[in-house]
Amino acid sequence: MLSVADKKLLLRIARDTIAGLVTGKPTAPPQVESAALQAPCGCFVSLHNAGDLRGCIGTFSARTPLVQTVRQMASAVLRDPRFQGEPVTAGELPELDIEISVLSPLEKTKDPLKEIELGRHGICIEGPMGSGCFLPQVATETGWTKEEFLSHCAGGKAGMPPDAWTWPEVTVYRFEAEVFGEHDSRDAESGT
Repeated sequence: MLSVADKKLLLRIARDTIAGLVTGKPTAPPQVESAALQAPCGCFVSLHNAGDLRGCIGTFSARTPLVQTVRQMASAVLRDPRFQGEPVTAGELPELDIEISVLSPLEKTKDPLKEIELGRHGICIEGPMGSGCFLPQVATETGWTKEEFLSHCAGGKAGMPPDAWTWPEVTVYRFEAEVFGEHDSRDAESGT
Protein backbone atom coordinates (compact mmCIF):
# COMPACT_ATOMS: atom_id res chain seq x y z
CA MET A 1 0.00 0.00 0.00
CA LEU A 2 1.40 3.36 -1.03
CA SER A 3 1.17 6.44 1.16
CA VAL A 4 -0.62 9.59 -0.01
CA ALA A 5 2.81 11.24 -0.36
CA ASP A 6 4.09 8.33 -2.49
CA LYS A 7 1.09 8.60 -4.80
CA LYS A 8 1.45 12.37 -5.18
CA LEU A 9 5.15 11.98 -5.95
CA LEU A 10 4.53 9.30 -8.60
CA LEU A 11 1.85 11.46 -10.25
CA ARG A 12 4.23 14.44 -10.26
CA ILE A 13 7.00 12.32 -11.77
CA ALA A 14 4.62 11.04 -14.46
CA ARG A 15 3.39 14.57 -15.29
CA ASP A 16 6.92 16.02 -15.34
CA THR A 17 8.09 13.21 -17.63
CA ILE A 18 5.19 13.67 -20.04
CA ALA A 19 5.46 17.48 -20.03
CA GLY A 20 9.21 17.32 -20.58
CA LEU A 21 8.83 15.08 -23.60
CA VAL A 22 5.94 17.02 -25.15
CA THR A 23 7.53 20.44 -24.66
CA GLY A 24 11.12 19.37 -25.26
CA LYS A 25 12.07 20.69 -21.81
CA PRO A 26 12.85 17.65 -19.65
CA THR A 27 13.34 18.02 -15.91
CA ALA A 28 15.58 16.00 -13.64
CA PRO A 29 13.74 13.37 -11.61
CA PRO A 30 13.43 14.13 -7.89
CA GLN A 31 15.31 12.20 -5.24
CA VAL A 32 13.17 9.36 -3.92
CA GLU A 33 13.76 7.86 -0.50
CA SER A 34 10.51 5.93 0.02
CA ALA A 35 11.17 2.19 0.31
CA ALA A 36 7.81 1.49 -1.37
CA LEU A 37 8.88 3.44 -4.46
CA GLN A 38 12.26 1.72 -4.59
CA ALA A 39 10.69 -1.78 -4.67
CA PRO A 40 10.38 -3.44 -8.09
CA CYS A 41 6.79 -3.33 -9.27
CA GLY A 42 4.79 -3.30 -12.50
CA CYS A 43 2.43 -0.45 -13.34
CA PHE A 44 0.33 1.19 -16.03
CA VAL A 45 0.11 4.90 -16.79
CA SER A 46 -3.14 6.13 -18.38
CA LEU A 47 -3.95 9.53 -19.86
CA HIS A 48 -7.45 10.97 -20.19
CA ASN A 49 -8.70 14.25 -21.61
CA ALA A 50 -12.28 15.16 -20.67
CA GLY A 51 -12.87 11.49 -19.89
CA ASP A 52 -11.54 10.26 -23.24
CA LEU A 53 -8.60 7.87 -23.26
CA ARG A 54 -5.45 9.44 -24.74
CA GLY A 55 -3.04 6.62 -23.96
CA CYS A 56 -2.49 3.66 -21.66
CA ILE A 57 0.76 1.72 -21.47
CA GLY A 58 2.19 -0.53 -18.80
CA THR A 59 4.19 -3.54 -17.83
CA PHE A 60 3.75 -6.44 -15.46
CA SER A 61 7.52 -6.71 -15.17
CA ALA A 62 8.97 -5.97 -11.77
CA ARG A 63 12.64 -5.62 -12.76
CA THR A 64 13.09 -1.96 -11.87
CA PRO A 65 12.03 0.17 -8.89
CA LEU A 66 8.46 1.44 -9.15
CA VAL A 67 9.64 5.05 -9.48
CA GLN A 68 11.69 4.15 -12.57
CA THR A 69 8.90 2.03 -14.03
CA VAL A 70 6.48 4.97 -13.70
CA ARG A 71 8.95 7.23 -15.58
CA GLN A 72 9.38 4.59 -18.30
CA MET A 73 5.63 4.07 -18.73
CA ALA A 74 4.95 7.84 -18.65
CA SER A 75 7.38 8.17 -21.53
CA ALA A 76 5.95 5.17 -23.39
CA VAL A 77 2.32 6.28 -23.02
CA LEU A 78 3.02 9.08 -25.48
CA ARG A 79 3.79 6.39 -28.07
CA ASP A 80 0.59 4.35 -27.53
CA PRO A 81 0.03 2.98 -31.06
CA ARG A 82 -3.70 3.67 -30.85
CA PHE A 83 -2.99 7.41 -30.84
CA GLN A 84 -0.04 7.73 -33.23
CA GLY A 85 -2.10 9.82 -35.65
CA GLU A 86 -3.22 12.13 -32.86
CA PRO A 87 -0.31 12.62 -30.43
CA VAL A 88 -0.61 14.50 -27.15
CA THR A 89 0.31 18.17 -27.64
CA ALA A 90 1.78 20.79 -25.30
CA GLY A 91 -1.50 22.71 -25.44
CA GLU A 92 -3.34 19.65 -24.19
CA LEU A 93 -1.18 19.22 -21.07
CA PRO A 94 -3.40 21.30 -18.72
CA GLU A 95 -6.42 19.20 -19.72
CA LEU A 96 -4.80 15.81 -19.16
CA ASP A 97 -5.63 13.64 -16.18
CA ILE A 98 -2.95 11.11 -15.33
CA GLU A 99 -3.87 7.83 -13.66
CA ILE A 100 -1.41 5.24 -12.34
CA SER A 101 -2.23 1.60 -11.64
CA VAL A 102 0.35 -0.16 -9.47
CA LEU A 103 0.05 -3.89 -10.06
CA SER A 104 0.19 -6.98 -7.93
CA PRO A 105 1.96 -10.04 -9.37
CA LEU A 106 0.00 -12.10 -11.92
CA GLU A 107 -1.85 -15.14 -10.59
CA LYS A 108 -2.79 -17.97 -12.95
CA THR A 109 -6.48 -18.91 -12.76
CA LYS A 110 -7.98 -22.36 -13.16
CA ASP A 111 -11.59 -21.18 -13.40
CA PRO A 112 -11.71 -17.50 -14.39
CA LEU A 113 -15.46 -17.21 -13.86
CA LYS A 114 -15.07 -18.26 -10.22
CA GLU A 115 -11.73 -16.63 -9.47
CA ILE A 116 -12.20 -13.18 -11.00
CA GLU A 117 -14.11 -10.49 -9.14
CA LEU A 118 -15.23 -7.62 -11.36
CA GLY A 119 -13.86 -4.27 -10.24
CA ARG A 120 -11.23 -5.98 -8.06
CA HIS A 121 -9.25 -8.02 -10.57
CA GLY A 122 -7.69 -7.14 -13.86
CA ILE A 123 -7.00 -9.88 -16.37
CA CYS A 124 -4.20 -10.88 -18.67
CA ILE A 125 -4.95 -13.49 -21.33
CA GLU A 126 -2.11 -15.28 -23.11
CA GLY A 127 -2.51 -17.76 -25.94
CA PRO A 128 -0.88 -19.07 -29.07
CA MET A 129 -2.14 -16.15 -31.17
CA GLY A 130 -1.47 -13.24 -28.84
CA SER A 131 -2.01 -11.69 -25.46
CA GLY A 132 -3.94 -8.82 -23.98
CA CYS A 133 -4.97 -7.33 -20.67
CA PHE A 134 -7.57 -5.16 -19.03
CA LEU A 135 -7.05 -3.21 -15.82
CA PRO A 136 -9.61 -3.81 -13.04
CA GLN A 137 -11.32 -0.47 -13.65
CA VAL A 138 -12.29 -1.49 -17.21
CA ALA A 139 -15.00 -3.82 -15.89
CA THR A 140 -16.42 -1.05 -13.71
CA GLU A 141 -16.29 1.59 -16.47
CA THR A 142 -17.95 -0.63 -19.09
CA GLY A 143 -20.46 -2.49 -16.91
CA TRP A 144 -19.53 -5.78 -18.59
CA THR A 145 -20.34 -9.17 -17.14
CA LYS A 146 -17.44 -11.53 -16.39
CA GLU A 147 -18.03 -13.34 -19.68
CA GLU A 148 -18.01 -10.03 -21.58
CA PHE A 149 -14.88 -8.87 -19.74
CA LEU A 150 -13.04 -12.07 -20.68
CA SER A 151 -14.43 -12.19 -24.23
CA HIS A 152 -13.56 -8.56 -25.02
CA CYS A 153 -10.04 -9.09 -23.72
CA ALA A 154 -9.52 -12.29 -25.72
CA GLY A 155 -11.13 -10.93 -28.89
CA GLY A 156 -10.39 -7.22 -28.77
CA LYS A 157 -7.04 -7.08 -27.03
CA ALA A 158 -5.39 -10.47 -27.56
CA GLY A 159 -6.47 -10.84 -31.19
CA MET A 160 -8.07 -14.24 -30.66
CA PRO A 161 -11.67 -15.38 -30.98
CA PRO A 162 -13.82 -14.02 -28.14
CA ASP A 163 -14.27 -17.48 -26.58
CA ALA A 164 -10.52 -18.24 -26.61
CA TRP A 165 -10.36 -17.64 -22.85
CA THR A 166 -12.12 -21.03 -22.48
CA TRP A 167 -9.51 -22.91 -24.56
CA PRO A 168 -7.10 -25.24 -22.73
CA GLU A 169 -4.05 -23.73 -24.48
CA VAL A 170 -4.96 -20.20 -23.33
CA THR A 171 -3.96 -18.97 -19.87
CA VAL A 172 -5.99 -16.41 -17.95
CA TYR A 173 -4.20 -14.52 -15.19
CA ARG A 174 -5.70 -12.20 -12.63
CA PHE A 175 -4.12 -9.32 -10.76
CA GLU A 176 -5.07 -6.45 -8.52
CA ALA A 177 -4.13 -2.80 -8.88
CA GLU A 178 -3.81 0.17 -6.60
CA VAL A 179 -5.32 2.84 -8.83
CA PHE A 180 -4.94 6.57 -8.21
CA GLY A 181 -4.96 9.67 -10.34
CA GLU A 182 -4.70 13.40 -10.43
CA HIS A 183 -8.49 13.68 -10.36
CA ASP A 184 -8.41 11.86 -6.98
CA SER A 185 -5.91 14.42 -5.63
CA ARG A 186 -8.00 17.36 -6.84
CA ASP A 187 -11.19 15.83 -5.37
CA ALA A 188 -9.45 15.30 -2.00
CA GLU A 189 -8.08 18.86 -1.96
CA SER A 190 -11.47 20.40 -2.81
CA GLY A 191 -13.29 18.21 -0.30
CA THR A 192 -15.55 16.52 -2.85
